[in-house]
Amino acid sequence: MLIDEKKHVEQVSGWYLEEQLDFDKRLIRGRYETLKKYLIGPNGLELGSADGQMTRFLLADFEKLTIVDGAPELLEMIPEAQNLTKVHSLFEEFKPNEKFNTIIMEHILEHVEFPVSLLKLVKNWLAPNGRMLLGVPNGHSIHRLVAVKMGLLENPCQLNNRDISQGHRRVYTPETFRKDITEAGLQIETMGGVFFKPLSNKQIQDNWTEEMIQGFYALGKEFPWNAADLYAVCRIEQ
Repeated sequence: MLIDEKKHVEQVSGWYLEEQLDFDKRLIRGRYETLKKYLIGPNGLELGSADGQMTRFLLADFEKLTIVDGAPELLEMIPEAQNLTKVHSLFEEFKPNEKFNTIIMEHILEHVEFPVSLLKLVKNWLAPNGRMLLGVPNGHSIHRLVAVKMGLLENPCQLNNRDISQGHRRVYTPETFRKDITEAGLQIETMGGVFFKPLSNKQIQDNWTEEMIQGFYALGKEFPWNAADLYAVCRIEQ
């Protein structure tokens, strides 16, 4: 099974090197800005750092930040830092020798074969009173609902070509996201959405101003369940 996962990671890593848009990176910044107030130090763990778009922000929030990714070529793209430890590993094979105050899993659960099993494993790495911050694409995003009306998707959670090229195995809804989290034995402190996205990333990148992007980022807070991405702030159930 893990051999298949290694092949899966190798295939997906090419997307970050060849197909990632500037607006994809801009959305990562928006997700970081949303989650920043929930970060607890001093020790942080980022699972799935990819090419380090979120890592570069997180470095300022932790005295020590460990990042784990299965693609060595992506880890090599991330600049070294005094408080940064890079680990090349599948998540299932990672064996930390310390606990973490905050664990960030941004856009991970849609990629892995067994998301609930992974959450059950990772929660053991939390320090007492630690937090796990999760983020996933939202099947109820307005751009997916419109795609169904246009006949481009049969249902909002159908994998489109971009999902497949990114290695997505599923698209979450608020209900299925909540279900996997609670099934893993985690308690949800809060949930929300990031960025109200009526068009594709490429259309936004080619046509929108920064003011428009900021406006729709703010709108996502008012319509979280139809935002592009969902997030959850979790703790271990007491």
